[in-house]
Amino acid sequence: MRHAANTSRLILLSLLSSVLSGCSARPPSRAETRIAYWTKRHITVHGKSDINPVPATVENIEDGKQAFTSYCMVCHGLDGQNTGVPFAASVSPPVPSLASIEVQTYTDGQLKWIIKNGIYPSGMPPSAGDFSDYDMWRMVLYIRHLPKAGSLGEPTVYGGTSK
Repeated sequence: MRHAANTSRLILLSLLSSVLSGCSARPPSRAETRIAYWTKRHITVHGKSDINPVPATVENIEDGKQAFTSYCMVCHGLDGQNTGVPFAASVSPPVPSLASIEVQTYTDGQLKWIIKNGIYPSGMPPSAGDFSDYDMWRMVLYIRHLPKAGSLGEPTVYGGTSK
């Protein structure tokens, strides 16, 4: 009797192990990635036709950089390209470089919408209430005029030295 109970347990554990081994995560395919980007660009992210009312002056870009540095650099680095952010590539989905074609092809209005509302469940938090609309538009200007990758150093919060 005891042998039959042990055999039943082994069969059950073997079956359970087989089922669970089929439940593994894998990176998305190219097609899945394209569908996700298309969905974000055309359905999820709003503000496509909103126009940035703030002119792209050196002062406004610098002010945008200061706002960006106070909030966004923890995930995107000082340069917006993930320099010195130890987890940027290892989280799922990875933190995008703001210089990437995927980000730069958003309209200014969409970038402002993302800054304000975030993108759930990507990890991009909303900043509504933390910044005025004017500040968010200036952050968009900074994202459009990012410096060379690594040129600003690494965030001090991760042990880097900013330049």
